[in-house]
Amino acid sequence: MSKSNHTECLAAMLPVRDAIDVISGKWKLMILISISSGNKRFREIERSIPKITPKVLAKELKDLEEYQLIKRAVYDEAPVIVEYTTTPYSKSLQPVIKALRDWGVNHRKKVFVK
Repeated sequence: MSKSNHTECLAAMLPVRDAIDVISGKWKLMILISISSGNKRFREIERSIPKITPKVLAKELKDLEEYQLIKRAVYDEAPVIVEYTTTPYSKSLQPVIKALRDWGVNHRKKVFVK
């Protein structure tokens, strides 16, 4: 394997950094998985993810909406109903999430062998 020049290395790293910036942190992928699994309302999402705080969930939902991975719909009823759904764009992350899950399963077997 030959050594890449600086420009090639940077060209390989920048898209990876962009992707990590979007899905980084402890919660974003967990939230996407929760919403994809049918949890649409704030409290449903919160209850499905152990140890997430309402403040953190609210911030992460805003970030995911900004990244166009989820959509927030407000229904003008009494009381007001807010639901979150994944966008078609978020479906492009499914192979990444599956690969991370598969890797995590194998990692647990290797590292946490009992």
